[in-house]
Amino acid sequence: MSESNLQEQILTFLQTHPDRSYSVERLSDELHFTGSTAFTFLVKELANMERTKLVTTDDHDQFKIVQATKLVDGSFHGNDKGFGFVRYDPELPDIYINPDNTMFAFTGDDVQVEIIRPAKPGSDRGPEGKIVSITQRNYSQIVGAFVPSTENAGFIGKVEIKEKKLSKYELLITAQGLHPTEGEVIIAEVAAYPDAQHPTRIVGLAKQVIGSVDDPGMDVLQVVYQHDVPSVFPEEVTDEANRIPDYVTEADKAGRNDLTDQPLVTIDGAESKDLDDAVVAWKLPNGNFHLGVHIADVSHYVTENSELDREAFKRGTSVYLTDRVIPMLPRRLSNGICSLNPDVERLAMSCEMEIDQQGNIVNHKISQSVIKSHARMTYDGVNQILEAHDPKTREKYADLVDMFDTMGDLHRILYKHRRHRGAIDFDDNEAKIIVDETGHPIDIQLRVRGLAERMIESFMLAANETVAKHYSLLKVPFIYRVHETPDSDRMLSFFEFVTNFGVNVTGSSKDVKPKMLQDVLKKVAGKPEEAMVSVMMLRSMKQARYADQSLGHFGLAAPYYTHFTSPIRRYPDMMVHRLIRHYDENGTGEDARAKYRDNLPNIATTTSENERRGVDTERDVDSMKKAEFMADHVGEKFDAVIDSVMKFGLFVELENTVEGLVHISVMDDDYYEYVEKQLALVGRKTKRTFRIGQPVKVQLMRVDKDQREVDFKLLNPEEAPKTDLLPKREHHDNYRGNNRRGGNGNYRRNGSNNNSNNNRSGSRSSNGGNHSTNNNHRSNSTTASHNNHSSSQSNNNRRRTTDNRR
Repeated sequence: MSESNLQEQILTFLQTHPDRSYSVERLSDELHFTGSTAFTFLVKELANMERTKLVTTDDHDQFKIVQATKLVDGSFHGNDKGFGFVRYDPELPDIYINPDNTMFAFTGDDVQVEIIRPAKPGSDRGPEGKIVSITQRNYSQIVGAFVPSTENAGFIGKVEIKEKKLSKYELLITAQGLHPTEGEVIIAEVAAYPDAQHPTRIVGLAKQVIGSVDDPGMDVLQVVYQHDVPSVFPEEVTDEANRIPDYVTEADKAGRNDLTDQPLVTIDGAESKDLDDAVVAWKLPNGNFHLGVHIADVSHYVTENSELDREAFKRGTSVYLTDRVIPMLPRRLSNGICSLNPDVERLAMSCEMEIDQQGNIVNHKISQSVIKSHARMTYDGVNQILEAHDPKTREKYADLVDMFDTMGDLHRILYKHRRHRGAIDFDDNEAKIIVDETGHPIDIQLRVRGLAERMIESFMLAANETVAKHYSLLKVPFIYRVHETPDSDRMLSFFEFVTNFGVNVTGSSKDVKPKMLQDVLKKVAGKPEEAMVSVMMLRSMKQARYADQSLGHFGLAAPYYTHFTSPIRRYPDMMVHRLIRHYDENGTGEDARAKYRDNLPNIATTTSENERRGVDTERDVDSMKKAEFMADHVGEKFDAVIDSVMKFGLFVELENTVEGLVHISVMDDDYYEYVEKQLALVGRKTKRTFRIGQPVKVQLMRVDKDQREVDFKLLNPEEAPKTDLLPKREHHDNYRGNNRRGGNGNYRRNGSNNNSNNNRSGSRSSNGGNHSTNNNHRSNSTTASHNNHSSSQSNNNRRRTTDNRR
């Protein structure tokens, strides 16, 4: 027997039993080797294989195959106590990382992990691993105020870190970069990350001074720079924008449909300056409706690979903050030639639809056009006409009132059509934070969406679906907005959850349809459990994204969907316009298809990432300003509703949409235990029970603006309902260690959302999605996201499934 043949036989056998060890005698029997010569050869070959690390021996001199190290790539989420979790597959449990095995990674770092203990079959407990490399750092720069200091040799000072995920670290500044003065806010480039010798120290050099800590609005600007959102247009970009005429030329109009005689109107918030959509509607002789949705043709002016185009792609989206907007395009375009201002000609991409009485789009035309808005309407004005029937407003717009009435009728038909096919409608309150001239919040006003807002939403959805279907059926490369079907395992868990409230879901979790979920919401509408069921449904769904494949939109129950209607503020919309023009002018043959085919996947991925960056920035500024507003109200009492229950306490929401934590350490009227399947905290003695959707009275105890933390205590625990949700105990549990109250009070609201019950875990957003803090923002990606951490769940995904307000 040759040496290679013997080795192959040994490896083949051991590979079929990778977790077992064998003595030489047992291997000889299993391989059917007989005789002393064969046994000698076997011993010799095993020794050789051990030297070459093909096999290893245990303490009993038994041989086992050396398995290849299993490495997985994922994103790290750290915990204040040092351990963390790596998310690597949305359908699998996260990998637990012991504090000794984190390689001092930061939350958000992309890492490579070696699995050192597989998940136990049949258990909810995930695998354990150790980080072997950090492939991409989440933080390459850190923003904060500079504080001179000589206490650390070789460093000129420190930076005050306000980024919550880095709050336990110290950032020292070397002398190699700029030498800022005290109070200057700087961008520090990270030169050295924490290591075993300095586990909480970061070394950086001052790269840029962005202002003084006392400058108005500097708190917001720090968040913007920390998220690396481009906020200043390069000179070459503004120069290119300034060369664009501020009027439509005759050459611009060549080959376009002239629709200037149609009574188009824009309907926006009163503060809006970038008017990128105009609508018109009328009844047709056959009883159907004509609906025209006309969108500013931004792509005509932002040409491919121009300075403007590259900068717009880099930004990806406009970012709407409490006291400012960071636009995707220079205002000369967004508020000028690309804004559909009244009584001036503008270039547009038009989607004209014929819609029957059932809401079906039976005919359509997509074209390049020239239009002229006949009126600049506001939501308030149209609501006065359609809802309040205000005589003065109806008289003022007498020539348009009949059209608005027709639009209202059409909206009701379209809404009914969407509901009939199963579209899921999560309606949340939106809040506008009012600030003074220094940027200090002085009020939080709830926005009520009237008929006008919902009507424009219906029209934009219809246009987006029509454009997506048109190009999907042509089978040409295109950009789509997709919201995929939820994972069957998550849906099964959700279906099991709602059975606790007597709701039985008709259908299979392996073939879930939007209407199944819509029916669940109908069954709990108006009941105490409605809020809880809505939150759990959202957590079970996927997050919307951009893709180069038409995968449909689950939340809208739409087989085809794209973003066509907001090219001033979203790059994908502008790209959709560019593709429409390309196919219009070059046909749909192979040469035309080939031009963009290879680039579209990257465009879809990058714009999805930039959208997430914008949402995170908006969320952080929003929660910071809400915390700042509440700092003026410490000690006051409020009515609230529980909107999330965790092992470590309750998140509650006030009527003004401010959210905060009632930590379990201040729930001292009983010993509260977390019942995961019911998402409830239950008192062991009193049986007092706290669940999502439950009204409570709270008192504001503490606010930390920098960490965006708002802490309350309960005022009326005795009014809580009582239940028997706690499992029966067979013996008395005398354990009263740190876990009883979630450990120490050093919790963080934006930490990892994992098994720990002592942290403000879960990236908690005040609005959780793309909700606006400025009237001219049209809330975009509003489908559910979910946070796939081990046991406790984030409420960061309270996002409407209506994906496009505009």
